[in-house]
Amino acid sequence: MDLFGTAGIRGDVDSHVTPELALAVGGAVADAIADDALAAEGTLTPEIVVARDGRVTGPALADAIAAGAAAGGARIRRAGMLPTPALAFASRGRYGIAVTASHNPPHDNGIKLFRDGVEFDRDAEDAVGTRVADGVGSADWDRWTDPESVAVLAEYREAVAAYARQFGAPLDGLRIAVDCGNGMASLATPAVLADLGAEVVTLNGNVDGHFPGRGSKPTPETLSDLRAFVADANQGVEDPGRPDVDGGFAFGIGHDGDADRIVIVDADGAIVHEDTVLAILAERYTRTSEAADPVVVTTPNASGRIDERVREAGGRVERVRLGALHEGIAAVREAAERTAADREATDRDEIDDTEVAFAAEPWKHTHTRFGGWIDGVCSAAVLARLVAAEGLDALRAPVTERPYRKVNVDCPDERKASTMSRLETALPEAFPEADVSTAHGVRLEFPDASWVLVRPSGTEPYVRLYAESDDVDALVAEARSVVRTAVESV
Repeated sequence: MDLFGTAGIRGDVDSHVTPELALAVGGAVADAIADDALAAEGTLTPEIVVARDGRVTGPALADAIAAGAAAGGARIRRAGMLPTPALAFASRGRYGIAVTASHNPPHDNGIKLFRDGVEFDRDAEDAVGTRVADGVGSADWDRWTDPESVAVLAEYREAVAAYARQFGAPLDGLRIAVDCGNGMASLATPAVLADLGAEVVTLNGNVDGHFPGRGSKPTPETLSDLRAFVADANQGVEDPGRPDVDGGFAFGIGHDGDADRIVIVDADGAIVHEDTVLAILAERYTRTSEAADPVVVTTPNASGRIDERVREAGGRVERVRLGALHEGIAAVREAAERTAADREATDRDEIDDTEVAFAAEPWKHTHTRFGGWIDGVCSAAVLARLVAAEGLDALRAPVTERPYRKVNVDCPDERKASTMSRLETALPEAFPEADVSTAHGVRLEFPDASWVLVRPSGTEPYVRLYAESDDVDALVAEARSVVRTAVESV
């Protein structure tokens, strides 16, 4: 059953993510646990933590999931409202279900599944999807369970702050503006940064499932208030954000609805490119790795500036399909295990030659030394400590920022597969000088380090086009023309 997209199940609550579906998914997860279809390495406690974001439809959907799973015989722990990273944190050693549509509009909702702190891979999602399609009945009446409450948030916030303290310098009153977007970051990021010593000013810092302050997806447009707020506060301030300066901010942070995404705003109110933020963190994690072979996992749409900084730090980059960082991490680790076995490794040191030092796609970062989930709150804390030590401008200085564009080309869902099939031929024909990869969409790499990626959106009726080049507008125009022709010819 084609139930899961690139980020779990997500869609309109009237037509797709209904209480009936939530009930079925809860029962399917419980059934798969009972059948050991979700077996992970080691032994997981057969219980499920269920949490939700602040959307109006969240309570009913979370209740339906809990009811389906409890009737399926699973032990249920209700955690209330949580950032998705906190739910993932709580799923270590057991299973987790987050009711969230992340950055989608308020009439949408979604379901994201975790086991042992990591998102379900495709096989595990397929096991659940098949059971939903086939219909799963309840367990015997005497196996039904009574959900219990569990407190997670305080432990999660303390863990993030403790982890971040190994980086950079104490915040010591560093002033930071945080736009929580009326989402779940309201419950975590300001408190974590304050615990680390920052002076935090929040915008849209209350949870409201209607997202009245701004759209839940943090973009240059939706973050206009944050950008103006930071820029205005820093007018005439020579050293913004320092404790002895009145009113200025070192930088700003914008989150999405469930706090897995992060956007950084500099002292002038400009958005720091998401791939520059990724490159800063990737280089830092690579340099601090003790492994002989530090690896950064990212996605095909990520900039070449990441490869440059990771190579400079002595590491390498591996790419995986969008929305599958967890699968890419697992693949690198499995390859390292196989290599060690081929060498007849006799101790862990030989296996540990390779480390996944960091994994990220634009706006979304997995701090692998902290956990296996995407965590915008952790990114906020780590970046704040690095800025306190070095300043945002100094962190950005080594990163080469070539012009980058991302555009959407309208493409109905039913045309995507045929369109991409045509583009596997049409794009190489239009750009014969490029090296071509079709592992994750169609990616063209040119001799001058320019590149283009075309891939179907997993959640919206678009084909997405990404490009990076010194003459990016001309490259985008030519590639977009090829894509439009392919869509129209299907």
